[in-house]
Amino acid sequence: MSGKNLKIYFGRSIRGGQKGEDARVFSMLVKELMKYGKVLTEKFGDDQAIQKEDAVTSDKAIYQADLTLIDQSDVMVAEVSNPSLGVGYEIGRAHDGNKKILCLYRPKDAPKKLSAMIRGADGINNLTVRDYEESAIPSILSDYFG
Repeated sequence: MSGKNLKIYFGRSIRGGQKGEDARVFSMLVKELMKYGKVLTEKFGDDQAIQKEDAVTSDKAIYQADLTLIDQSDVMVAEVSNPSLGVGYEIGRAHDGNKKILCLYRPKDAPKKLSAMIRGADGINNLTVRDYEESAIPSILSDYFG
């Protein structure tokens, strides 16, 4: 599934109250994903860029832009450690569009147990769930995109 023409939508909690160390993990995820294709949501690896955009962009514009990017993508990689209605919605949209979906969950750092709607979908309809620690990101992505 790899190739530089691959379009990747990276989804993660934006307004869900993530912890400070999450920003580093999100940035690393985006950098690693760039090895496998074009990350359509590269900005999601940079909290300052998101806050700037969030301050001047309406919720409706963000919603429409994100749906367009999901529809343009070949695959969605979702960081699901922090519960997020938005990411759940995005996963549903990607699922309805028959996109391949990789959900990454850090049990050690997660504030809550992963939703059964995500965990239970592992292996069904192109959705894969992987528990991870930060140090395992490169190998997980290599295995997935390899």
